[in-house]
Amino acid sequence: MTAQSPVRVTDEGEVAQISLVGAWTIAEAGALDRALERIRVVRARRATLELDGIQALDTAGAWLIRRTANRLAGVGVDVRLTGGSERVKALLAAIERDQPDAPEKPTRPGGLAELFEHVGFVTVFLAMDARTFLGFLGLSLETGLRVTLSPRRFRFTSFVHHLEAVGVNALPIVGLMSFLIGVVLAYQGIAQLRLFGAEIFTVDLVAISVLREIGVLMTAIIVAGRSGSAFTAQIGTMKLREEIDAMRALGLDPIEVLVLPRAAALIVALPLLVFFADIMGLLGGGVLIVFDLDLSTSTLVERLGASVTTKTFWIGMVKAPVFAAMIALIGCYQGFRVRTDAGSVGRLTTRSVVQSIFLVIVADALFSILFNLLGI
Repeated sequence: MTAQSPVRVTDEGEVAQISLVGAWTIAEAGALDRALERIRVVRARRATLELDGIQALDTAGAWLIRRTANRLAGVGVDVRLTGGSERVKALLAAIERDQPDAPEKPTRPGGLAELFEHVGFVTVFLAMDARTFLGFLGLSLETGLRVTLSPRRFRFTSFVHHLEAVGVNALPIVGLMSFLIGVVLAYQGIAQLRLFGAEIFTVDLVAISVLREIGVLMTAIIVAGRSGSAFTAQIGTMKLREEIDAMRALGLDPIEVLVLPRAAALIVALPLLVFFADIMGLLGGGVLIVFDLDLSTSTLVERLGASVTTKTFWIGMVKAPVFAAMIALIGCYQGFRVRTDAGSVGRLTTRSVVQSIFLVIVADALFSILFNLLGI
């Protein structure tokens, strides 16, 4: 290297000598950095950084020296710093203590430890999410009670609008799906019961399955995917546009304006949709039974009356308002959780559908256990 270079390297013996000279300040940082990058220690496995020639030093120069020492140590060179004034040594020590060049990356556990860590993280997240949802549920119930005591506060126009959106507009898809499910149940029932010569009991199978479980469960799943996701997307978009903040600034309660009309509309609409789904499911199964078994319509109706009681019908219907409240509250809750990025709308909409369907199935299982214990 030239005599004017701030770095002079001698690599001829067992120990490489690296002399640092001149002003090591931020004003010279560019030239210093280029000079340090040219340092190559080929023969020696040890090196000394001689600091006696340093005339001026600030934190930028000290950081460059410390970075060079770390780089040489990274390729297997034992580096030692020698000489230098007390001020130079103190500044280098401060840089080494408070501003490490390459902080150690935290190591991630592997194998079973990583699995347990993930399970623990998910468990804590779900517990915190459940706690927040319970707070939202309590706030919604409190607001609903306040509106009940003062009915004029209820937004009837919004309620009718959402009743049309979640109820009337859902009739085609709910009816079609229920009709086809009835056909599938009847077809599979005939195929299995024919082995025992009991095809006529397919009527019982279809009627009890549709009225007690399939009708309400499938309708709730369809509504969760259709209306629950819509609630999340609508409220989430309003939050992105800061419309909810504007409501609060105007003295309006977002729970009263956005949640209660949607929840009330779904609680009213879902039982009606379930009733419609039951009729369409029985119709689909009855059509296949009549044509496949060559039964008369009067025989089908007679067998249906013998197998179905009022209790069978109401067992399915009583679940509908509970499922509706769950779907509406989860959809609205996830909408309020949307952050400032548009991606969170899609992510929370998906989460809303998944959580609604999961909780509907869990609630249906709990209803089945309860009815069994009660002998219903």
